[in-house]
Amino acid sequence: MPKPSTPKAEAAESSSTARIAASITAAIVERRLMPGTKLAEQKLADIFAVSRTLVRQALNQLSRDRLVTLTPARGAYVAEPSVEEARQVFELRKMLESAMLVGLCERITPAQIKQLRAHLKQEAEAIARTDVPGRTRLLADFHVLLARQFGNEVLAQMLSDLLTRSSLIALMYQSSHSASESAAEHVAIVDALESGNKKAVQKLLNTHLGNVEANLRLNPRVQDLKAALHP
Repeated sequence: MPKPSTPKAEAAESSSTARIAASITAAIVERRLMPGTKLAEQKLADIFAVSRTLVRQALNQLSRDRLVTLTPARGAYVAEPSVEEARQVFELRKMLESAMLVGLCERITPAQIKQLRAHLKQEAEAIARTDVPGRTRLLADFHVLLARQFGNEVLAQMLSDLLTRSSLIALMYQSSHSASESAAEHVAIVDALESGNKKAVQKLLNTHLGNVEANLRLNPRVQDLKAALHP
């Protein structure tokens, strides 16, 4: 007969589940895990030195966040967002972040601008040393940092989830928008925030997200055998 679970054991299990989920999420954001990658329970259990039960709990959590697809008889795979989902993610990001930046523009402090400038410096340094995982994470974290400065943790978490899905979308549809271009657009956004120019900051954000989306190959591919065989 199994022993009853204690609060300490439950806390340890919850911590392990969160650690597995966070590790997989980070690998997606930093583009180390490709869409469609199989996430075998036993292999993950061996990697994290935990039971398959804890791995299953983490995968179920990631499935609810739409980062993992669970298929009966096939198992778990890194999600492969559809074209329509990609468009919807960017549409939602524009709505949320545009309103957020207008509000932040009204009350941003010199200390917060200093914090943003320090983050921009980290972005530039990661780009200069060709640290692909580091720069990818920092470019995404810029948007979450803005939400935290706005003072809304719920929004920060929503954006974090959307940014992870954006990373999957970029992997699926091969964005050609370079890290240096994104970083330069981030600098322009901070400049506009510092000057308190609401219209400029809104326009710059929409241009930034529009550029990223425009460089995704979201047009459905035509299944033409003749064209495929004779490029």
